[in-house]
Amino acid sequence: MTEKKLILVTGATGYVGGRLVPKLLEAGYRVRCLVRDPSRLEGRAWLKQVEVTAGDALNPDDLQHAMRDVSVAYYLMHGKQGGKDNADRDLQAARNFSHAAEEAKIERIIYFGELVDPTANLSPYLRSRHETGYLLRYSSVPVTEIRAGMIIGSGSALFEMIRYLTEREPVLVCPAWFFSQAQPIAIRDVLAYLVDALKVPDTVGRVIEIGGPTRLTYADMLLGYAKERNLRRWLIRTPFHAPRLSAYWVHMITPIHWRVVAPLIEGLRANLIVRDDAARKLFPHIQPLDFQTAAHLALGRIQRDNVETSWSDALVTAVGDVKPYEFVVEEGMYIERRQMELDLPPETVFRSYTGIGGERGWLYMDWSWALRGWLDKAIGGVGLRRGRRHPDDIHTGESLDFWRVEAVEKNRLMRLRAEMKVPGKAWLEFTSAPRDDGKTLFTVTAYFAPYGLFGFLYWYAMFPFHKFIFDGLARGLASRARVLGRSY
Repeated sequence: MTEKKLILVTGATGYVGGRLVPKLLEAGYRVRCLVRDPSRLEGRAWLKQVEVTAGDALNPDDLQHAMRDVSVAYYLMHGKQGGKDNADRDLQAARNFSHAAEEAKIERIIYFGELVDPTANLSPYLRSRHETGYLLRYSSVPVTEIRAGMIIGSGSALFEMIRYLTEREPVLVCPAWFFSQAQPIAIRDVLAYLVDALKVPDTVGRVIEIGGPTRLTYADMLLGYAKERNLRRWLIRTPFHAPRLSAYWVHMITPIHWRVVAPLIEGLRANLIVRDDAARKLFPHIQPLDFQTAAHLALGRIQRDNVETSWSDALVTAVGDVKPYEFVVEEGMYIERRQMELDLPPETVFRSYTGIGGERGWLYMDWSWALRGWLDKAIGGVGLRRGRRHPDDIHTGESLDFWRVEAVEKNRLMRLRAEMKVPGKAWLEFTSAPRDDGKTLFTVTAYFAPYGLFGFLYWYAMFPFHKFIFDGLARGLASRARVLGRSY
């Protein structure tokens, strides 16, 4: 009976893993998720139906604990940023996982790998994805390796590349990798293969390549998306691959960081096609969707704001515990994040940041905030003079200078939505999270979703000023929190 089987899912915070978990639950399995930070699963509809174990695959003790009483383990982990260091880390995680699975005597590992041409000159990232399967098979535990290339689905990295490039560029100068052949596969078909592998005994110990029914080039996919959106697009072919330049170009046009997109582009230098028909023989009941249908379904989910998971959900394994400063581009938004540890309780830090603005000001370079408010007023905006209702008390929905309080969670969070005139949408979020050592992780995050070309230009023009202003704001709030802490 499936309900007696306990299935371990790694990478549950990622794009595929986050969608696999509910499918396994629907099929009647018990599920345990191994994640580095359990808080990143908050808000998932299925969270209360699964076991959650905190741990890192680079820590063998964490793996031993996670695999206790497990029947089958899904290996869905990998670093997203490429490079030799990340590749080495991925391979070490695979070695640890293989050894822990052998010690726990689990029945099988199901590894979701990469469809690559093993004869091609692979990048360190793609080579590590290929070699991970070999390392997992190094133990006595049987492995089923399911290899896929391009995944089409709402929120997938590939689909986001297609969507943003097609929407924003009527004329595209296309490097040579645009014309390599691939077999894109819908995310729902990927999930069907992953779940049904549990039920098909002949998949044990096999490498299974999966793909869509049609071979297409990346250029074909761009034009297919344009057709779906009734857009006219022109492609200019060039003979150059230029993977690094292409990655920077995609980074500027799409929400995807160049470090994430570089491995995808490297993979497109070779033909990502299925070379055997094992999947068709083992899973005759699965009829993969064609690209146009998959794109239509993905676009429909995006338009209905029903994107279950995104490529940006995943974290690279074994990242540092606290990053003082981080800049990323995720889901079309520019995100600046500043973090520091404070030897104070969360409620004191919360009182500090919920008391900013109004007569108290913004604790650093107040003249610059006043200037921004004046400029906003001059072009018909709300300006900075609205102040705040109360110097310390704050509620959701209130105005705070040229912000609107969008969310307040006592002792944990305050999020402000910008009401000044900007070419896009902007938020400023403050959080105070308790840590195991009794300290508080204080985080200030600025979000900006640009609108059109002017939105991008605005962000890059303001970026140097934001660096100084938000750094100073974070330091000022930390200082105020320390003063508040001494007064008690």
